[in-house]
Amino acid sequence: MKNEALYNYVLHLGDDSLILGQRLGEWCGHGPILEEDIAMTNISLDLIGQAMSLLDYAGEIDGQGKDHDALAFLRFEHEYRNVLLLEQPNGDFANTMMRQFLFDAFRKPLYEQLVASKDVQISAIAEKSLKETKYHLKHSSEWIIRLGDGTEESHNRVQNALDHLWRYTDELFSESDLDQSLVDAGIVPSMSEIKIQWAETVRSVLEEATLMIPTNNWQFEGGRRGVHSEHLGFLLADLQYMQRAYPNMTW
Repeated sequence: MKNEALYNYVLHLGDDSLILGQRLGEWCGHGPILEEDIAMTNISLDLIGQAMSLLDYAGEIDGQGKDHDALAFLRFEHEYRNVLLLEQPNGDFANTMMRQFLFDAFRKPLYEQLVASKDVQISAIAEKSLKETKYHLKHSSEWIIRLGDGTEESHNRVQNALDHLWRYTDELFSESDLDQSLVDAGIVPSMSEIKIQWAETVRSVLEEATLMIPTNNWQFEGGRRGVHSEHLGFLLADLQYMQRAYPNMTW
């Protein structure tokens, strides 16, 4: 039971990084300014690097001989465990930055807690990833404030992005019975602790950005169980094309 719980947990961490990294990679060559184009590409590479470490560890736990490439390229939609928030289309720059911010505000306190994990491998991955995630949060927070407290056009666009994406945020903190067994073993933190820190960061930044937190409490979920939106299939068609078209190819 412990191996199953640990595998599922590490897998969903890896899938979150992989899918968001792929989404950000779609901006390469299309950023609003050259500096931001490079910044988003570098953040994408950070996330893909995290995904590689996490998926390799998931494959090690699973014991079926699968590495990060096999887990990234050779699964179907229902086998992915990323949250729905991260597979949503990029939309405009405001939408991309809001999605990034809502996730970064979650990932930073999560990695801070995972550094203290009793699982040595999770702790090591979290420690390395935390350094990157601190920058990611700084970057996305500054853009949310700049857009929200900017022109009427930028304010409206980023508020619309928040209104749209807010309904996907609650899934970040979902916990299964298997997750609870890892909490009890001191391997992962409770999501209730992470949610408190996330809410404080989000409230502080949105207040400075003059943005209003939506009052609609309807929430979507299902990604952690492999129930995804229609967008994931199109994303995976791009991500997996080369391995699907040319199985076992090497450079």
